[in-house]
Amino acid sequence: MRRKSVVTGDGISLSYLEGGSGPPLIMLHGWSQSAILFSGQFHALCTKHTVYALDWRGHGESEKTGHGYRIARFAKDLHDFVEALKIDHFHVLAHSLGASAVWAYLMLFPNDRRPQKLIFVDEPAALLARPDWDRTTCLNAGAIIPTMEDLRKFKSAVIATETPEAHADIMRPMFTDSVGDPKLIEIAVENLKLPRDQAAELLEDNCLQDWRSFIPTIRNTVLVIAGEASVHPIESQRWITAQLPGAAIEIVSRRDGGSHFMFVENPRAFNDAVLRYL
Repeated sequence: MRRKSVVTGDGISLSYLEGGSGPPLIMLHGWSQSAILFSGQFHALCTKHTVYALDWRGHGESEKTGHGYRIARFAKDLHDFVEALKIDHFHVLAHSLGASAVWAYLMLFPNDRRPQKLIFVDEPAALLARPDWDRTTCLNAGAIIPTMEDLRKFKSAVIATETPEAHADIMRPMFTDSVGDPKLIEIAVENLKLPRDQAAELLEDNCLQDWRSFIPTIRNTVLVIAGEASVHPIESQRWITAQLPGAAIEIVSRRDGGSHFMFVENPRAFNDAVLRYL
């Protein structure tokens, strides 16, 4: 993979990795992560595809900026990226918040460069519960944050995180017990490249999104990949699949590393599922 960069419409330099050959595949990471988290996918996927792995603004090796930490801006960054590189007929693999950014891209740019096949990895339609939602609604939406007060506390914890060890504690529920402290701290070091104030701002914006009415309008071919041991209820991933005619779902079991980061814990099973689908 070769590291390159592109400049967005508002002048921010975005870093990305590119490698392989074949039909284009854009990989989009989640909140506070980076393209490097997909390192277990590069070799396998580059044998069949030209792979682009983007660092969102402020993340990884992309430019640190004080503005733009909104899902809508990330959708525009994705738009600027594919326009600058003139990528056509591309597939997208999006993890967590990356899927939310793709939903915004599809909504905001319906007539521009369109992705072909889509892979959504463990992102619910709505993370924050509303006061009038019952338990079934919360499970289907994936609303794991009960109230605005809980969201405020989560933001405060993120802002207060100063060391890799402290951030590893926040991330620990997102992995199975088979992942030890050294690996968690390694990932946390990469995560902390996003300044904590911006991380909290982006976290809040993503949690306030509710994509339940938009998801059924998606007309692409879709694969949903979920983890049995994920922090996100499996019902939320089944709900998304059920809204999309012809969509398929792959569920990675707990014993096979099926956490929110199943692609890190079990890259072989994840890569096999992706390549079968593509």
